[in-house]
Amino acid sequence: MMEKERFLLAKNRIQEIKDENLLQSEFQEYFKKMAEFVGLICDTWTFVSADGPARSSITELKERNYRLYEDILPENYQDSYGNPACSVRKLGEGYGQLLSFLYAELRGMIPFVYEKRQEDVVIRMELLLEIYSSFCCEQAENGRLPEYETLREIVYWFVSDYTRQATLQKLEDMLDPASDFAMHIIEGDLSDPRYLYYYGEYVTENEIETWEHLNSLPWETLKKMADTYTEGYRIGFEVGNKDISKKKTVNIRYCLGFEPMIKEAVQNFRRMGLEATVYRAAVSILQGKGMNRIGYYGAVPNRQYDFDHKDDQALVLDKRLVQVRMEAWQEGYEKYKKQAAGFGGPAVVETFGETPADLKENPRALHLSAVQQKLTVEYMSAAMELQNKYIKGEERSFTIIAFPVPEIGKDFKGIFDQVVKINTLDYKLYQRMQQKIIDTLDKGKYVLVKGMKGNKTNMKVMLHTLTDAARETNFENCVADVNIPVGEVFTSPVLAGTEGVLHVSRVYLNGLEYKNIMLTMEGGMVKDYICSNFDSPEQNRKYIKDNVLYHHDTLPLGEFAIGTNTTAFAAARKYGIEDKLPILIAEKTGPHFALGDTCYSHAEDVAVYNPDGKEIIARDNECSIKRKEKSGQAYFNCHTDITIPYDELGEVSVVTCEEEMIPIIEEGKFVLAGCEELNIPLADLEDV
Repeated sequence: MMEKERFLLAKNRIQEIKDENLLQSEFQEYFKKMAEFVGLICDTWTFVSADGPARSSITELKERNYRLYEDILPENYQDSYGNPACSVRKLGEGYGQLLSFLYAELRGMIPFVYEKRQEDVVIRMELLLEIYSSFCCEQAENGRLPEYETLREIVYWFVSDYTRQATLQKLEDMLDPASDFAMHIIEGDLSDPRYLYYYGEYVTENEIETWEHLNSLPWETLKKMADTYTEGYRIGFEVGNKDISKKKTVNIRYCLGFEPMIKEAVQNFRRMGLEATVYRAAVSILQGKGMNRIGYYGAVPNRQYDFDHKDDQALVLDKRLVQVRMEAWQEGYEKYKKQAAGFGGPAVVETFGETPADLKENPRALHLSAVQQKLTVEYMSAAMELQNKYIKGEERSFTIIAFPVPEIGKDFKGIFDQVVKINTLDYKLYQRMQQKIIDTLDKGKYVLVKGMKGNKTNMKVMLHTLTDAARETNFENCVADVNIPVGEVFTSPVLAGTEGVLHVSRVYLNGLEYKNIMLTMEGGMVKDYICSNFDSPEQNRKYIKDNVLYHHDTLPLGEFAIGTNTTAFAAARKYGIEDKLPILIAEKTGPHFALGDTCYSHAEDVAVYNPDGKEIIARDNECSIKRKEKSGQAYFNCHTDITIPYDELGEVSVVTCEEEMIPIIEEGKFVLAGCEELNIPLADLEDV
C-alpha cells in the first residue's frame, strides 16, 4: 500500500476515535486527546504541503507553532499526558508510563511533517491505532483492559521493526549533503524572521531576538564570527597532523537564530572543499532521543519534559534490541562507506544564557534498570567502535564555539559583544604565555591543585615521565582551534597515583545544574561522588551516575588542564553570568578535570606537536592503552569537564622529581614569571 493511502486510512480511522465511547472513560479520554493531536498534525501536513509557511504572516506562523507545542509547556505540563506523573494519575501505574511514552513518540511527528517525511508520520499514526485496537478488542471480548505486556510488546516491535529505517536516515542526514532540508532554509532568504518557523521547531522570542541581533551586526563582525569558527575547524586538522584534503563534508550543529552566521560559514567551508550537512536533533526513540540535543534545534519547550522522557527506552531495551541496532548501524555504514570516509567531523555552535530549569526527579517516569544501564554502556562502546571503523578518529576533527542568547538578560548585546571579543583574542599572545606554563609543568612529577574559600578540592595529578625533554612534552598548547576560545594547556594524566577530592560549589554540565558536586578519586578513577541537589543522598548519587558518569560505575580522569582565559572569567563576573557559561568557555576560566576519555580518544597513535616542535606524548592512559588488546574496555564514550573558578582556587603547583614545588597559581592569581599579563583582567575586576 502506498504511503499516501496508508496516511489517509490512518487519518480517517483516528478521526473516528473522537466520536467513539468504547473504553473506560479515563482511557477513552486519553485516546480522544491523542486523536485531537493527530488531527492537528494532519492539518499541519496540509498546511505545509500547500507551501503555507512561505505564504503566511508571522502572526499566523506564531499561532500555529504555539498550538503544536502548548500542551507540554511548563504552564500546562501538570495536566499533560506528556507528564508521566499526570498520565499515571489518570491511567494508573504501568499503563500511565507506556501511554505517556506513546504521546511523546507521537509528538515526534511535528518535525517530520515539516520535512514532508510521510512514512515517519504514518508509522506513528499506525502505532497509535494498534494500541487503541488492543484496548478496544480486549474491552469488547473480555470486558477488561489489555495486559500491560501485550501493549509493551507492540511498542517493542515498533522499535525493532523501524530501527533499521531510522538508522539509515540518520546516517544519510549526517553524511550526505543531498539530504538538505535545513540547508535550503539556511541558504534562502534570511531577511525576515518568518523563516524560523519553516523548520517545525519550537520558536520563541529568544530565537527571533537572536536573529534580529545577528541581522543588525555589521557584515565585518558577522564574517569575523564565521571566520573564527571555520578557521578553528581547519586549524584543528593542522594541529592534529591530519589531512583535511581527504575530507568532503563537515556537519554543522547550531541553534535557530544563528543562520546569518551559519550562511557565511557554509561558504567558508566550501572554499576549503567541504560541503556542509545539517541534521535535526533527535526527536524519537528510534533516533536515540535524550536530554542532549545533537544537531540543529529550536527552543526547548520544557526541559522537565525532556528530563522525564530521557530514559523512555527502558520500556523496550534488551540484548536483542541492542543487536538489532548494531546490525542497523553496520548496514548503514556499509551503505554510506564512501561518504563516511570523507566525513570530517562536526563544527558546533553552542549557546548559553537560557533560563535554567529546576529539574525534579519524577518517580513516575521510566528509568533504566541496572541491567539496562549496563547494556547501554556496552551498546555505546560497540557503536563508537563501529563508527571509528568507518569514520576514523585519527583522520577526523571538530570545532566548538559558543555565543549567548537573549534569555541571558538585559545586558545581552553587551555580553554578546564581549563574547565575540573573547572568541577572537590574540592567540599568539596566549600561545607564548601558555608555553611558559608548559615549560614549568614539564619539570614536574605531579601537580597539586587546592581550593580555597570553602572549596574543598585537594587533588594530586600524576604526569607522564619525559624520556627526552628536549623533544617531548606532556601538555598541549591549546589556542583557538577545536575548542574556541583560546586559553588552556591540557594533558592526559597518569592514573596510578592520581587521587584526592574535586569539589565545585555550583556548576552547569551539559545544561544540568550541580550543587556542591564532590568527587573522590583513587588511582585516577572515580571512587565516590555526591552533590546537594536533592534531599536524598540516593537521588543525588543517581543524578550524578545518570548524567555525569553516564551509567558507568566509575570513570577515569581523562584530562587535567589549566585554563588561562582570565578575560572570559572577568567578563562573566562583570555581568554576573558565571553560572550560565557553557563548559566550552568555563573550562578556560580555571583548572579543570575531565571525567571519561582523553582528548585524544581514538587518535592516540597520531603524533601531535606543539608550536615549539615538541611532541605531546601524554596521549594515552592506563584505560585507553587497552585498545591494543581489548578495544571494548578502552573507551567510555564521554568526556565531561569540571572547572574550579579562579576565585575558589587556592593553589596550582607542580612538584618535581626532586620534590621542589613550583607555584603557578596562588590565591586565584598567576604567579609564574612571564604570565603577569593574565592577571590584568583580574586586577581590572577588583577595581570595579
